[in-house]
Amino acid sequence: MSDSEAPTASRRRVLEALSGLLLGMFVSMLSATVVSTALPVIVHDLGGDQTAFTWVVTATLLTTAISTPIWGKLADLLDRKALIQVALIIFVLATAAAGLAHDAAFLIAARAVQGLGAGGLAALSQIIMADIISPRERGRYMGLFGAVMALATIGGPLLGGVITDAFGWRWNFYVAIPFAIAALVVLQATLRLTREPRKVRIDVLGAVLLSTAVSLLLIWVTSAGRDFEWWSLQTVLMTGGALLAALLFVIAELRSSEPLVPLHLFRNRTFTLSVLASIATGIAMFGASVFLSQYMQMARGATPTEAGLMTIPMIGGLLVSSMVVGQLISRYGHWKIYLVIGSVLLTAGLGLLTTLHYDTDFVLVSVYMFLMGAGVGMTMQNLVLIVQNTADPSEIGVASSGVTFFRSLGGTVGVAVMGAALATRVGDLFEQSRESLMSAIASLGAEGAEVATQLQSGTLPAVSTLPHAVRVVVEDVYAQGISHSFLIAVPFALLCLVAILFLPNIPLTRMTTRERVTAGEADLATVSVPAGMDAATGSISTVRADAETERGRDD
Repeated sequence: MSDSEAPTASRRRVLEALSGLLLGMFVSMLSATVVSTALPVIVHDLGGDQTAFTWVVTATLLTTAISTPIWGKLADLLDRKALIQVALIIFVLATAAAGLAHDAAFLIAARAVQGLGAGGLAALSQIIMADIISPRERGRYMGLFGAVMALATIGGPLLGGVITDAFGWRWNFYVAIPFAIAALVVLQATLRLTREPRKVRIDVLGAVLLSTAVSLLLIWVTSAGRDFEWWSLQTVLMTGGALLAALLFVIAELRSSEPLVPLHLFRNRTFTLSVLASIATGIAMFGASVFLSQYMQMARGATPTEAGLMTIPMIGGLLVSSMVVGQLISRYGHWKIYLVIGSVLLTAGLGLLTTLHYDTDFVLVSVYMFLMGAGVGMTMQNLVLIVQNTADPSEIGVASSGVTFFRSLGGTVGVAVMGAALATRVGDLFEQSRESLMSAIASLGAEGAEVATQLQSGTLPAVSTLPHAVRVVVEDVYAQGISHSFLIAVPFALLCLVAILFLPNIPLTRMTTRERVTAGEADLATVSVPAGMDAATGSISTVRADAETERGRDD
């Protein structure tokens, strides 16, 4: 093969390998986004309240967070191609089961299983990407990922709204199944990975302790102040149990030969600061997306279809920023300035969202959403990128999944805390608005009794169907409650900014994970490609040729 043909052939192999990953990502994102705008309708139809709404989201995030480091560890030990296929199957079967839900509890359980598959798809897609594309070169392919994200994140909510309004919300859970089958076939045909066999040891004790600690914390956050007092025996038992489980988890990880989260990774300044920033990004990303959709329907009376259209500015900001910044990083090799700008935009967007009212000019709401989305797009994936750039190649799985884990954990805790704050605030505001609400209901005559029954049932009201006089009061209550919940995310966004400011500005390598392993055998794992080429002789001539070919592509 001639020198001119080599880059083309290499790029073609990368695109073939990426095709299955892109389909898998599309299935995962579509299954999540197509349901997002329908959640208020789903929870209302199943007789759930605000706490049930929060747990429908939190259950998925919790199991995603807990399973992510497990998938990452498995990726360092087992066949990554088989693992991502298993994750995809789990995800789709659980999604289909959720469509059969007859009450909120069954839906929450199905969503929890769905999170197990989602954790695998999130972790393994990043790990496999590092196998076939170097950190520096990854920006070249961001357009493809951007297109998939655009189709799923913009088309998903719109499709979900249309399906809900036209056919019923259950069909939202079935729409991704044909794409999942296609993804499995394409992954089997196109993804070719090599691995060196290692003895498999899974840290079961660590997984159990971690699950216990996080679960107790979330149950306490969502139940305290509603089912029992904040300062009570239940609070002492749950928080004490969570702290004890967390302490035992740390001890177990220190003693394990194959820990779930290797604690020595925290000696790496890049990893530690990226984890802190990822927690804040997770809170903003998951919390905002969940409660903005609820704001559109509960505070502005939008239908699911309209809510999908109204959140496009946030999704547009995320997509545009991630695609543009990805290309800039690949072209020039600089990444820190973009992460700093992204964290500033994230903080500004979240701060402005705390000012929302039910009648806020939608142009302003769109600007706030765009700023927040742009901030998430600039920071989210690039935090994983810089960790992969400095991680030991033998630990690329646990390092990548570690950042993803803490981002999911931040989102899980963030949604739970924001949901609990929203439920408490809405209850207080309804109490304060009792007189105006009763007056509005009384003005309806005979129809008022049915409206009063719906509001007193504790289930989420179908705001778009309420009479105007009552609807204005309910919209105002939910607008104040949701904007109040955004206050919780602002300090974490500031933490993200501080963490990113202190990140070491280490240049991105042009080597893939496999090339770094090869170079490491010649003591070149921690040096730059040009320096490595100068020092390398004889046995590493192949690495030199590959690196020079990669350099020629940029020229």
